[in-house]
Amino acid sequence: MNMRAVLPPSAMSFSAGRVAAMVKRYLYLLRSSWPRIFDLIYWPLVQMLTWGFLQTYLARASNAGALSGRLGLAAGTLIGAMLLWDILFRGQLGFSVSFLEEMWSRNTANLLMSPLRPAELVMALMTMSLVRLAIGFVPVTLLAILFFGFNLWGLGVALGFFFVNLILTSWSIGLLCSGLVLRYGLAAESLVWTFMFLMQPLACVFYPLSVLPWPLQIVSQLLPPTYVFEGLRALLIRHELRLDLMGEAFVLNIVFFAAAFCGFLLLLRSARRAGTLLQTGE
Repeated sequence: MNMRAVLPPSAMSFSAGRVAAMVKRYLYLLRSSWPRIFDLIYWPLVQMLTWGFLQTYLARASNAGALSGRLGLAAGTLIGAMLLWDILFRGQLGFSVSFLEEMWSRNTANLLMSPLRPAELVMALMTMSLVRLAIGFVPVTLLAILFFGFNLWGLGVALGFFFVNLILTSWSIGLLCSGLVLRYGLAAESLVWTFMFLMQPLACVFYPLSVLPWPLQIVSQLLPPTYVFEGLRALLIRHELRLDLMGEAFVLNIVFFAAAFCGFLLLLRSARRAGTLLQTGE
């Protein structure tokens, strides 16, 4: 039976109400489980402390003359890079884990047989990505001020440019990973946890692009986060806001996000044709 023939026209248009209903469902799930909330804060806090103490050591070694002044200055970017990396990583996890909750509960087929449209599901996942990110990210940035005197919010408007580009990248990767899990089942779940770390060395999170060999530099220049972290170093070391880098990152993000959304729809169609929506096991 053609579902379009039996559903009312309102069910076939984009509905903010259905998006809000999905977000409400995810919020209830998150609110009812303190281990989930604890996990959102615990790992960002551990990362912040680790890189913060490393930055403190490098700064002290530089002041004592054990390191060059240039290296000591560059060390001041470590905790900032870690916090921006956390936006990228936690943004993707917030998107993908909310989707995996449906897979784990074997509810994906029910959702996709309902009037809920793929775009509405994606919008709800993007919203939850922001919610989950805020729960873990905001307290850690405040603790970074308290423990290490590093105020990420002091970057001002630059932080907004960094955030938009990083969150768009995280959603693109989340879409791709969710589509692969949808098509190939939970056997592809490991991609959710590892894909971002495969990209980390090429995104030049903690070192400049010039460190990479020339062939890898070409690959790195195709990744939007590379321009964000280069922009962070330019801001902290040379006090320059590189709007050109932010523009290049944004253009690449738009292309990647559009490609990821189309890929998600294609993988969803393939899953429907292959009949894998009800086979969510390994």
